[in-house]
Amino acid sequence: MSLANHLEELQRKHGDIEREIDQAMAHPSVDDLEIVTLKRRKLALKDEIEKLRANPTRH
Repeated sequence: MSLANHLEELQRKHGDIEREIDQAMAHPSVDDLEIVTLKRRKLALKDEIEKLRANPTRH
């Protein structure tokens, strides 16, 4: 997989998680722990995206 494709896939996953968070926050019955877990996954993806952009040769 090329770097560009990998970045696109990570960005797609990041957007998917963001939508999941929005949906979860719209429902008061959703457990706060689930929202925290989603936010951590989103942050991990963001960190990975930023690392790849900062140093694309290490992919």
